[in-house]
This record gives sequence, structure tokens and C-alpha cells, in this order.
Amino acid sequence: MSSTTRITVTLPSDHVAELRKLTDNVSGYVAEAVARQIRHQLLGDDLHRHEEEHGSFSDEEVAEARAMIFGEAGYPKGANDA
Repeated sequence: MSSTTRITVTLPSDHVAELRKLTDNVSGYVAEAVARQIRHQLLGDDLHRHEEEHGSFSDEEVAEARAMIFGEAGYPKGANDA
């Protein structure tokens, strides 16, 4: 089990109300959201660093990555719905 630190976070009241509708473990929910955001930021930093060293990704490379992540269609279900 990883160690934890208790902190105080201020959120809009309507967000807290919605969180409580979604889960009875607000701390766990927020911790997972923060972890997901950290992973997203680190991945973005890595991709940016790669492009600085090797140039921009080609359309083919982007399409291949999307296919590997989301399947052959290249986009998550509902991503093009607007």
C-alpha cells in the first residue's frame, strides 16, 4: 500500500455534490483523477521532447498510434459525435 498525505482542496460546491452522487469514496475518485492527469502530462512532455529531437510525427505515424490505442477506426467510440 502506498503512503498517503492528507491535504485540503477547495472545489466548487456543485462539483462536490456531483462527486458525492458518483461515489462514496471522494478521496479515491479524486486521487485517480489526479493520477490520470499526471500520466497525461508526463506523456505529453515525452511526446513533445520526442518531436523536438526527431521532428513532428507524420500523419501515418499518428494514424498508426491511434489504431494501436483505439483500434482500426483510430478514434474512441463517440469521439466524433458533436
